[in-house]
Amino acid sequence: MELSIFIAKLFAVIYLMVGLGMLLSPSYYQKAMTDMMKNPVVFYLGGIMAVMAGFLIVTYHNIWESSWVVVITVFGWLGLLKGFMFLVFPGHVTFWQKMFKKKGHMMIYSLVVLALGLFFGYYGFMA
Repeated sequence: MELSIFIAKLFAVIYLMVGLGMLLSPSYYQKAMTDMMKNPVVFYLGGIMAVMAGFLIVTYHNIWESSWVVVITVFGWLGLLKGFMFLVFPGHVTFWQKMFKKKGHMMIYSLVVLALGLFFGYYGFMA
């Protein structure tokens, strides 16, 4: 459970900061995502980082129980899948760029990210 709480704290800090950034500076995040999709080196490094994070979570936190900790495991597998897609099929993942270009969608994405930050923050710092 210690590892679950540590990962929840880490996710909370990251998601809350990114969510606030997306909410307060949507044009910056739209440009960042567009630029990332156009830059093969950044795209490649993002894939490597997703594989590393996903692999570490799947290796050390592959817990499938009916509690909140399963969300961390699911995120680990999704990170591994994301990294796989970025590295193996980079041309097929560019649809994300289109999602971030629509200004109305950025508000929704930021609220989802903030909600995830609050979820992980609750279990990491309060529960």
